[in-house]
Amino acid sequence: MGLFSFLKRSGKKIADEPTAEALQKEVADLGLDAEGLEITVEGDKVKIKGEATSKEAREKVILAVGNVDGVAEVEDDAADTAVFHTVEAGDNLSAIAKKTLGNANAYMKIFEANKPMLSNPDKIYPGQVLRIPQD
Repeated sequence: MGLFSFLKRSGKKIADEPTAEALQKEVADLGLDAEGLEITVEGDKVKIKGEATSKEAREKVILAVGNVDGVAEVEDDAADTAVFHTVEAGDNLSAIAKKTLGNANAYMKIFEANKPMLSNPDKIYPGQVLRIPQD
């Protein structure tokens, strides 16, 4: 099981208090594959259960719901090997790529791994959590 922390008051505002239905709609609106996954909400904690179609799909769903205003934690019953990075003030994808992948020029790998949540490699914000792809 994986437990992932997010900044509760950072991210996309979709409702006053996120509900399972609102989070499922957000995932669907992003075009992410959540087939086989169940999303539940308990206060500011989201739980994800079930079998995803792929590791990548599962990790993107974790990010999509975690990067919503009002969500502090995402507990997942399977994603204990996921690698995420929380954006700090002054970060850019090149700096994150150098820090996490050892090569600043690998920033497009991080950008691609976070689509469709990222629409532009220059549009990240402090507190946002990004998926770091593992080869």
